[in-house]
Amino acid sequence: MDASDAPRTDAPDRSALPAGPQASAPRPSSDRRVTDADLPFALRIAAAWSWRLAIIMAVLSAVLWGLAHLSFLVIPVLVAALLAGLLSPVVAWLRRARVPRGLAVAITELGFIGLVAGLLTLVGRQLTAGLAQLWDQALAGLSEVQKWLAEGPLQITASQLHTYIDNAQNMLQNNQSGLLSGAISVGSSAGHIITGALIALFVLIFFLLEGERIWRFLVGLLPRAARAATDGAGRAGWVSLVSYVRVQVLVAAVDAVGIGVGAAILGVPLALPLGILVFVSSFVPVVGALVSGAVAVLLALVANGLVNAVIMLAVVILVQQLESHVLQPLVMGRAVALHPVAVVLSVAAGSYLVGIPGALFAVPTLAVANSAVRFISSRSWETDRVLARPEPVSEGGGAAESSETS
Repeated sequence: MDASDAPRTDAPDRSALPAGPQASAPRPSSDRRVTDADLPFALRIAAAWSWRLAIIMAVLSAVLWGLAHLSFLVIPVLVAALLAGLLSPVVAWLRRARVPRGLAVAITELGFIGLVAGLLTLVGRQLTAGLAQLWDQALAGLSEVQKWLAEGPLQITASQLHTYIDNAQNMLQNNQSGLLSGAISVGSSAGHIITGALIALFVLIFFLLEGERIWRFLVGLLPRAARAATDGAGRAGWVSLVSYVRVQVLVAAVDAVGIGVGAAILGVPLALPLGILVFVSSFVPVVGALVSGAVAVLLALVANGLVNAVIMLAVVILVQQLESHVLQPLVMGRAVALHPVAVVLSVAAGSYLVGIPGALFAVPTLAVANSAVRFISSRSWETDRVLARPEPVSEGGGAAESSETS
């Protein structure tokens, strides 16, 4: 046998190689793991948004739950913040007049308490003097209603009316325990209101006296990288809150003067307490104006009859139209920068979740959040060196004094 006839041991085994045009293609693996690349892009984006939004909603729910259980502290602090935004210009004016800071805060808060106490005293005297006359007019109106019930389309006789009254008295007697518990709850609510007012006045002292130091202390608790953004967002929100309070006071004063003077001209009793009621209720947007206007029309109807009530209704509508078409767009819109739809929805949501406090604080909370989010989204702190490098607070409060004088 020749050497050329011997089998070559280094030749490849062609039987082991795959044949055909798909020889270079890898075999498909049945146990390959599914990755994000196998999902549609829209589904991946929706899932990413969904779990992030779920975490945000869970955190917000926990925060709201905690605030609801601490409402006896949260509401007075919020009231103190609103009052601080209202009274801080008075403190600043006294400081410019070389009045020491502590004395300026004392003069401002005591003057505010004296003003509120004087208004309450004046309203109490007006109510005492006017309720007797209004009661007589209400009795006369009740007799007219009874006459209309008897002679009108309902044809309710006096005996039937007395039967209805007796049934109502029996119902009240049978539910004395429920009424007693309701009276006790009203008394406890009054006690909570007094306690909350004292807490608000106490907190207001420190907001006016050391508000700058308190804010810098809270910002200092955050990581260093987040301090500049948080500081700038908080200050932007505070400016929006102060603007809201000042403008709301102006709008409430215009409403109170307009409706109060109109009621006095028409001879509606309790015109001064009515004006003060309009002023206080105007701090609840939309809802407060409706309630105070309804009270004004009802007083005119009970005291002076249907024609006077219609004229009073026209006065209320005129004043509210002036507010909604002139004051709100020109003054409130510039100060808060919120759309009327956002205002209405925030008031409705706040009143549904928390009640009257929610309706009162819904708009200022939304205004502060709007300003803070706008500041963060614009990244203004990156170009503002004052906010990017806040000075540490000295033990004597020097940072607060220097920031105020600057």
